[in-house]
Amino acid sequence: MNLDQETLLTIQGYGKFFIILFVFVVFYSYAYSIYKRQKTGERDFEKYSDLVHNDSIDSKPLESNRE
Repeated sequence: MNLDQETLLTIQGYGKFFIILFVFVVFYSYAYSIYKRQKTGERDFEKYSDLVHNDSIDSKPLESNRE
């Protein structure tokens, strides 16, 4: 099976398209899941963004590991 250069470039183009499409779907589904968890109150992501400003050894933990 000997493929010419044009066929290989076409296969490569389709491959890149589907990889980018897959990454796009994964990224947006992850972003939507974060949005949904924030809206329902399952997890508060705003306290994690404050961690950048409040990062010291004396800071209290954001959440407990034990339930």
